[in-house]
Amino acid sequence: MKYEDFLVSSLGKGGVVSPLRHTRRADNPVYKFVDENERIIYDVSLENFKKCHETGDLPISFEKAGPRENIYFEPAKTKVGIVTCGGLCPGLNNVIRSLVNELFYRYGISRVLGIQYGYEGLISSYNHSVIELTPPMVSSIHLIGGTFLGSSRGDQDVAKMVDTLEILNINVLFCIGGDGTLRGAHAIHKEIEKRKLKISVGGIPKTIDNDIDLIQKSFGFETAFSIANDIIRNAHNEAYGAFNGIALVKLMGRDSGFIAANAALAIQEVNFVLIPEFTFDLYGPRGFLRVLKKRLEERHHAVIVVAEGAGQDFFDCSGSNKDVSGNVKYNDIGIYLKDKISEEFKNKGFTHSIKYIDPSYIIRSAPANANDSKFCNLLAQNAVHAALAGKTDFVTGFWNNQFTLMPIEMVVAKRKKIDVEGELWWNVLEATGQPISMKNP
Repeated sequence: MKYEDFLVSSLGKGGVVSPLRHTRRADNPVYKFVDENERIIYDVSLENFKKCHETGDLPISFEKAGPRENIYFEPAKTKVGIVTCGGLCPGLNNVIRSLVNELFYRYGISRVLGIQYGYEGLISSYNHSVIELTPPMVSSIHLIGGTFLGSSRGDQDVAKMVDTLEILNINVLFCIGGDGTLRGAHAIHKEIEKRKLKISVGGIPKTIDNDIDLIQKSFGFETAFSIANDIIRNAHNEAYGAFNGIALVKLMGRDSGFIAANAALAIQEVNFVLIPEFTFDLYGPRGFLRVLKKRLEERHHAVIVVAEGAGQDFFDCSGSNKDVSGNVKYNDIGIYLKDKISEEFKNKGFTHSIKYIDPSYIIRSAPANANDSKFCNLLAQNAVHAALAGKTDFVTGFWNNQFTLMPIEMVVAKRKKIDVEGELWWNVLEATGQPISMKNP
C-alpha cells in the first residue's frame, strides 16, 4: 500500500456554494467544513511515525469525510438513486432513511429514487418499478428490520445498468452492500467513466460479518453479536440443565469469525469458539472431540459457538459450488459437528445431550440497536456530503474513530480476518479456556 492508492476520485472542482453554508433559520446547525487536505492516519503507532520520519515517506492515510464548503452538484438540478443489495443486515432501513432526510432537509434535494430489489432494479427486463422516496415515506422504516427497497444477489449487465441511470437522469447513485455490491459499484463507475458521464457513485459498506477491509466496523455487526449474546445465554441454560449437556450455536461468519468471537467475549459462557481462521482436527489426542469429552467429564456441560465458514476443510467438495453472487457455497458445519459429536460419543457409550441452534436468519433480519442506528445515520450523512461534493467510486468508512472516504478498489482488495496471533483471539482463548491449538502433531 502507498499514499497514492487512497486518493479518492472526483468528478471535478466544486463550484456551487453548499446549502449548509447558508443560515436560513436561526436554528440551523453551524457546520465545520472539511478541507480537501484533511486526512486520517492508517497506522498511528510510534513505530510507524519513526519509520516515516526516517524515510521521509508520507504515511498511509484516508481522506476525512464530512461536509465541503463548495459542492459539485447544484441541488435544484440533482436526482439521486438508492439501491440495497445482497443479504439482509440490521440497519439497512436506517441508512435509507438517513440518506433521504439528509438529501431533503440539509441539501434541498427532493428527487430521490429508490431502486427496488438490488441491481436487478437497474435492468429494465426485470420490470421492477422505482419508488419516489420522501421523508414522510421513510419516517418509521428504521423501526423494522430488512430493507424497505428489497434486495437481490447476482451479477447484472453493467452497461444496461448505466443505460438505466442515463434514462432516469440520475446524478448520484448510493449503493448499500458488501464486497460484492461494492465491486458492482466500482464496475458501474468504470462504465460511467468510459462514457464520460458526470454521475457520482458512492458505496456504504454493509456486512454483518464485519469483514470489509480497512474499515474499523461495519453497520449491523454490533446488533448481530448483541442478539447472539442473548441466544448464547439461553443456550448455556439448556446445556447446564442436562447431564453432559452440549449447546451448539452456529453464527454467521463465512470467512471471518468476528461475530462468534465478540459474542463469546460478551457473554463469557462459551467454552469453544470455532472460526474460519482457526483450523482444528476432530479426532486424535488433541482433536476437538477429545477436548470436548474432557470438558464434559470435568464440568458436565459445554457451550460451543461455530462460525458458518469454520471447518470447511472437512468436506471433500468444499469450494466446488458457487451461489449467484459468485460466493463459494459452504457446507453446513453446524449439522456436521452435531452429527460427529453424537456419533463419537454414542460409539464410546458416553452419555450426553446435544441441542443445535441456528439463529442466523433471525439475527440478520432484526432492526438495528441504538449504537448501530447512530452509526448508520452518520455513515449515510457522510456519504451524502461526499457524493454531492463530486467524490465518486468511494466508500464511506470508519477508522481511528473518524469517518473516512476510500477508493472502492482498495476496500474490496481483500477480506478482513481475525489474526489468530493477535489480541482479539487471545482474549477469546482466555474467556473460553479452550486450547491454543486443537491440531495433532
